[in-house]
This record gives sequence, C-alpha cells and structure tokens, in this order.
Amino acid sequence: MNFIRVKAIAKKEFKHLFRDIRMLLILLFFPAFLLGIFGYAVNFDVKNIKTVVYDSDKSDLSRNFINSLSSSGYFNITNYIDSDAEIKKILDKKDAQLIVVIPKNLSQEYFANREAKIQYLIDGVDGNTANLIQNYVTAATNDLSNKLTLEKMSKTGMKLYTPVDFQPIFWFNPELKSTKFLIPGLIAMILIVTSAVSVSLSLVREKERGTIEQVHVSPVKSGELLIGKTTPYIILALFNALMILIVGYILFGVEVKGSYLLLFLTTSLFLLASTSMGILISVVSDSQQVAFNIATMASLLPSVILSGFIFPIDSMPWIVQVFTNLTPAKFYIEILRAIILKGVGVEAFYMQVVYLLIFATIFLGLANLINSRKGKTP
Repeated sequence: MNFIRVKAIAKKEFKHLFRDIRMLLILLFFPAFLLGIFGYAVNFDVKNIKTVVYDSDKSDLSRNFINSLSSSGYFNITNYIDSDAEIKKILDKKDAQLIVVIPKNLSQEYFANREAKIQYLIDGVDGNTANLIQNYVTAATNDLSNKLTLEKMSKTGMKLYTPVDFQPIFWFNPELKSTKFLIPGLIAMILIVTSAVSVSLSLVREKERGTIEQVHVSPVKSGELLIGKTTPYIILALFNALMILIVGYILFGVEVKGSYLLLFLTTSLFLLASTSMGILISVVSDSQQVAFNIATMASLLPSVILSGFIFPIDSMPWIVQVFTNLTPAKFYIEILRAIILKGVGVEAFYMQVVYLLIFATIFLGLANLINSRKGKTP
C-alpha cells in the first residue's frame, strides 16, 4: 500500500468537504444539536404526574397526605373532584394519569386502630409509566404509614425496632437519571448515522459525476482508494464526538469517569467500523439516493432497536438477540457506558473491542473486494 496515494486521496476528499460549506457545517454541528434535542426528548424519568384527588374524608390526615404528595416533586395535583361519576370521564379524556381516592372513613379507621385504605387509579395505557407511578405512590404511602406508626409509638412510649435495616446504594448513577443511561446510546446512534450516511455518498458522488473512471485508470489501488475516502470522515466524526461530549456535559452533566485515551481509541475504532459500512454501501450503490436510503436503514434502525440503546437486549427473545450482533453500535454502547459511567478499564470490555475490529475488517474487506471487481484490481 502506497501511503502517499492514500494521503493524496484523503487530501482531495478534504477539499471536497471544505468546498461545500453548508454540508460541512451540518456535519460539524448537527450531531451536537441532535444530542440536545434527543437528550431532552428521550427521557424515562416521570415527574409532574397529573394527579386528581377525590377526598371524601376532608380531614387533617387526608390533607397532610395530599400536601406530602404535591411537595414530593413527582405529583402535580391539577384538580379535586367530589363524585365517583367524574372518575371515568377524567381517565377517558386523559386529564389525569393518577386519581387518588381517599375514603370518608380514613381518619375514623386510623384513630380506631384499624387498617385505613387509600385507592389509586392509574392510567395503565403506558405500562412503563404506570409502573413508575405505582412505585412512587407506594413509596409515598409507606412514608405516610411509617410516619403515623412512629407518632403512635411515641405517644405510648414504645420505640420502633427494625429487624433488618435496608439501605440500598446505587453505583455509577446514584440519582437514577435515565438521561445518563441514554446519552451513551445517543452518542453511538448519532455517530453511526452521520458517519455511515456521509461516507456512503462520497464514492457514489464520484460515480454520478463520472470522475470514478479517472481513478480507475490511475495507479491508485482499490484499498488505497477506500482508506483515503474513509480517513477524512473519521477525523470529522472524531471532532463530532468531542462536540457531543462537551454538549452532554454542559446540558446533562454527563462526565467521563474513565480514561480519555481509551475513549479516543475505542471511538476511533467504532468510527472505522461505521465508515467502513458506509464505504461498503457506496460501493454497491449506483446513486446517491439509493446510498442514502440504504445507509439510513442500515445505521438508524438497528442502532435504535437492536443496540440496547433503549430496549434491554437481555429481555428480547433469543432469536432477536442473535440479530443484535449485526450492528456495531451494540458493542460501542457497552464500551461507552463502561468508560463514561463506570470508569472501568479495557479488561471490562475487551470482547467488544474485538467485535468492532471484526466489523471493520469485514466491511472494509468486502468493500475492497467488490470495488476491485467492479473497477480495478488492487
């Protein structure tokens, strides 16, 4: 391989990039913009739950409980109702996600040392949200129950004894913010889409303009052509990755806890695999429209559905888990979460590095083979 020829092709591709200022600005800043949009839009945290209260008791006890709900930050009490007939209408119109039904004998049962009950009616259309709401109201009810128990025990002079002290400690994401879990997946999705699409259009552009024939009659070998075409986009994508990390830190407080060198090396490897996929698509495509459609389908859908970005791979059927190995984003997301969130070393994700190497080798090898047969022999 002649590195002078590779350098010449890369230089030529850089000139094409800098000639189209609008496209260059899109490639440089659009990924960071996407991270900001998706980072706020894709969020599993449930707050300000629209809550309606049906308080039949209207006692100090019920009012204290309602105040504790509204002050927690999770519940936004939007209305109070006075009859059962309004409940179905509210849930049907989705005017509330939660209806708290307090019976009229709540305080009476409590002061009679009998079990007092509170009913929660939850909109279960969105199962994940409904499950989180259930957890929140369960925690709120337990807090009320414990507080009332302590008050009764203190009045009698007894002390509450807890046989087992339950103290959970959450590592890596103590605030349990879904954004910190999703940001690495967003980084992988944005990088693979932008790099695969932009690279896939480069070689096809040469075909449409007829300049590819000049390359074929030159001494440039197929492998040199592909590497030279890939190099500028890898450098550009590395700059995108830096911009995305900066935006992620400023907007969402996501810090890199691990090695920056490891992050740089593994990101470079992932971008090599992604751009190699784009080169393979450009080799088999005859028009920019076809290349764009294939690159979008091959990068966007697998990186969202099959990579573990949103949906846990362990929860998928085994046959679907097999297909998740078809996208390099799956392995890069595991690497990102290990480096950014956990701060671990390469010993924790070396197999993912091996898989990315395999991807890059296969994509570049196939692209080189097909391009050699179409145009010239390396």
